[in-house]
Amino acid sequence: MSLWQGRTDPEPDSDRWHQRVRALAADAKPGVALIGFACDAGVARNKGRIGAAGGPAVIRRALAPLAWHRHGPAHDAGDVRCQGDALEDAQHELATRLAELLNAGHKPLVMGGGHEVAFASWSGLARHLADRETRPRIGIINLDAHFDLRDPSQGHSSGTPFAQIADSCEQRGWPFRYACLGVSRAANTRALFQRAESLGVLVHEDRDFTPPRCEAVARELGRFISRCDHLYLTIDLDVFPAAEAPGVSAPAARGVSLAQLEPLIEIIRDSGKLRLADIAELNPEFDQDNRTARLAARLIHLLTVNG
Repeated sequence: MSLWQGRTDPEPDSDRWHQRVRALAADAKPGVALIGFACDAGVARNKGRIGAAGGPAVIRRALAPLAWHRHGPAHDAGDVRCQGDALEDAQHELATRLAELLNAGHKPLVMGGGHEVAFASWSGLARHLADRETRPRIGIINLDAHFDLRDPSQGHSSGTPFAQIADSCEQRGWPFRYACLGVSRAANTRALFQRAESLGVLVHEDRDFTPPRCEAVARELGRFISRCDHLYLTIDLDVFPAAEAPGVSAPAARGVSLAQLEPLIEIIRDSGKLRLADIAELNPEFDQDNRTARLAARLIHLLTVNG
């Protein structure tokens, strides 16, 4: 909680996040529950630039001074830390914590960590829903330059989470509904595009986000959401241009701007179906003037402002 610091204004109704967020208590009223995933193991296995384990701390610092516009409470549920290369243990622990938060009525928001967080996030939601529904229709919406659909049989990493989720859905007899928006063709092999097609993934590349086409993307996203009962949103910060998000493992040469993605995030947020979200791949080691951290904080503000 020492990270939650900032200016205090004398005017009435001028609270900021650092004045309102509280450490999660066992009897806490349901609200937004922030939880960190301090993990580099998946990025390291994927031969990326490590440093994402420091992401949760800098996101808290960047979020602390932002203006408070919520009505409901916000809780800090601490961090899950990966020890060395014990990725699967950390993912299991985070999934357990997320299921507990969901069972208590909270809306978890995970601060990564590498994008290996996605398998843990989905597993926590699946564990929560499995006790309530026979065949839940979970829509996974990934804002990302990468599919992260690499073959998990060769080892788990930040490049495999959605292939792992697809395998888990098949084992459970659940539908796999995955939308990946902002994909860079230059950063994904033909094999990955073919795998996405075989899995029925809704795909929009970064070059689809032009003024004439953005409305069509939004309509298609709306149709995707209409066929789902629950939504899990995951945002890999490398979907944004390197000028907006330099502090990531794989900076984007093109990317999709925040101004272009904000309307889609609002559609997801306002659908009434969003159960869980995470923000991945913030690497403070390579950030410039805290630009990426500020972007991550702005995304949290956007996702929670109406709660």
